[in-house]
Amino acid sequence: MNVLCRLALIVLLAGTSRHAAADTPDLISSLKQGGYVLIFRHTATDDSQKDVYPFKFDDMSAQRQLSEKGRDAARQIGTAVKDLAIPIGDVYTSRLNRAVEAGKLISGREVKPVDALTDSSNASASGMANPTGANARAGQAVRQLVDAPPQAGTNTVLVTHKTNIADAFGKDAGNVGEGEAFVYKAGSSGPATFAGRITLADWIAKAGR
Repeated sequence: MNVLCRLALIVLLAGTSRHAAADTPDLISSLKQGGYVLIFRHTATDDSQKDVYPFKFDDMSAQRQLSEKGRDAARQIGTAVKDLAIPIGDVYTSRLNRAVEAGKLISGREVKPVDALTDSSNASASGMANPTGANARAGQAVRQLVDAPPQAGTNTVLVTHKTNIADAFGKDAGNVGEGEAFVYKAGSSGPATFAGRITLADWIAKAGR
């Protein structure tokens, strides 16, 4: 009986995964109506660079920047957003340049850097590698942005770091990939509700179509 229960659970989980993957195109299409908040982890960075003094926000030489791969990925997300006529309203980012640049490339517009989305690990390599979701104050600040209703007929875009996403949504969210978005549907009252995740590969598959 124990073996049968395990097999049943495996089948159930496999079915759930297929269902989630099948829903992604529908979720992307739903964004055309507006009313969603998309919180992105910035795209790939240049690992040869180090965050020496990352919070000297005007000193680009002291911060790790997007790599060319990261810039290309952000542009492809932006192409998908444009080609699908997804309406973008407010765009908020971390104050670190890698998030600012990703936000501009994704949205095609100017962004508003804010403290709430700035790296909650304080640029600690160990913190970024192993986000625990333990910074409750940082998480609350992110959730306040997620829960704020977008401008009518638009979607709000947030660009941040994986530690901030884990702080807001729990340590299991720490597996968020570079360029991946968590999507939330604004409610008429109360907090926004989780609608799904859109990976970088999902966006790239839509780019240019």
